[in-house]
Amino acid sequence: MTDVMSTQGQFPGAAGESERTRRLRSLGLNEPTVDEAFDRFAHLAASITRAPIAMVNFINDERQMFRGLFIPPNSVDIPGDIGSSWADRGIAFDLPTREMPLSHGFCPHVVAQRSPLALDDILAYPRFSGNPVVDELGVRAYLGAPLVDDTNTVIGTVCVLDREPRQWGRERLRDIQHLAEALLSEIRLRDHLVAQQQEMFAAFDGSPFPIMLTHGPDRDIRYVNPQHAEVFGAATYGSIDQAYPQLAEAGLAQVVAEAYHTGRATVLNDVRFRTTRPDAQRIHQIFSFTCTPQRVVRTGEVSGVLVVGMDVTAQSRTEEELGTLAALLVDRLQQSGAGTGRQGLGAGETGLVLPG
Repeated sequence: MTDVMSTQGQFPGAAGESERTRRLRSLGLNEPTVDEAFDRFAHLAASITRAPIAMVNFINDERQMFRGLFIPPNSVDIPGDIGSSWADRGIAFDLPTREMPLSHGFCPHVVAQRSPLALDDILAYPRFSGNPVVDELGVRAYLGAPLVDDTNTVIGTVCVLDREPRQWGRERLRDIQHLAEALLSEIRLRDHLVAQQQEMFAAFDGSPFPIMLTHGPDRDIRYVNPQHAEVFGAATYGSIDQAYPQLAEAGLAQVVAEAYHTGRATVLNDVRFRTTRPDAQRIHQIFSFTCTPQRVVRTGEVSGVLVVGMDVTAQSRTEEELGTLAALLVDRLQQSGAGTGRQGLGAGETGLVLPG
């Protein structure tokens, strides 16, 4: 078994990103944010193993991230422990954020060893008894299994904890392994969605229209296609306001925010953009933007906005030219006395339809 210091050596951090971190990033699991699907799974793990604490823990090069977490309230009885409340156990299990250093806990060992770990009484193991979670959180028993995805990469663990010694036994060890295998269906679903997104971005890359994808209520730019970068400049990832102040000033940021908050597609017309491209044929261009909310497949929650631009400069110029021609024709017809007698070229008599 590997101790904490040697385990940390398998997480390269600044020295070079690991395949684990790349996988977590591609799956959208590289941040310690709340995920209801994983929270429900953690609750299930606690129920099956009859443990008071359960986690779905993803581990990158720098930290542990508890995307799934179950900690019962102080007033709730501990499963299988009649007459004893959570508060009766002494030190409160205080986990203010859903992340933890790699030096804390035992999941990094599971990831490094690629095998389950059962600690009935942590104090009986000198290698583990000095771990910070023992004194800081009062953890006395641990049971965890690795999450090995379809690329054979260990991306995290499913684990349960107790603040008193536990005889986990073979049955509970088998349970936690089955739970880890069951959770892979959720990972496969995310992998499938990632593949779909990659196909979508490949199609966007070849589109003749400028396309941008924002994420979250702050309108953070997640993606721009080459056409968008060519017309409006390379993407400086951040918000629309930061990356494209000309477009934000024209009202695009506000319209994107409206699409995000209302869940309805919005359109912004007549956006006049002054290009800075030295090879541009036109200095001023006019665009129309369609902003469509993007939703999470399973929940329907709006996650971002797809912004598609269309250059309508030529169309606008045609309309202007037709208007000018119509005005000129009307002026000349009026000057020639058209419509005042049979000698004139009346529009109705010749079948001429005046533009506008």
